[in-house]
Amino acid sequence: MADTEENAPVDWNQMIIKEFRENGGKVGGQFEGATLALLTFTGRKSGTPRTTPVWYMADGDRVVVFGTNAGAPKHPDWYLNVIAEPAVTVEIGTETYPATAVPVEGAERDRLFAAAELLAPVFTEYQAKIERTIPAVAVYRVPSRR
Repeated sequence: MADTEENAPVDWNQMIIKEFRENGGKVGGQFEGATLALLTFTGRKSGTPRTTPVWYMADGDRVVVFGTNAGAPKHPDWYLNVIAEPAVTVEIGTETYPATAVPVEGAERDRLFAAAELLAPVFTEYQAKIERTIPAVAVYRVPSRR
């Protein structure tokens, strides 16, 4: 069967992004009540801006996101892209700001991941089914110049 507008594959991320922006950062369905942010980054190969929804947790003056890729064996593309180009834009609720993404490793990563597991127990399941370590990325707001 040929893809038509009615039976084309659904782009879930685009649906979540649209719902997020239309509802001040809130979404329903399986992500209802989750702390979601939109992360816009530059494609490492294309140079094109791309946006993806990510679960985040606040940690002091930064937010931390995790490259779970829903427990897939490979890192998510967004993670590889922010490693290549750490300048990103973050949307939380109705606020949008420029930021810098910095990988967190070692004991600090482990502390953050343990805290994330308490907030989102599915992270434990994701990590248990894969060999790679789920990466943590701290996202720091770039101070505005006034």
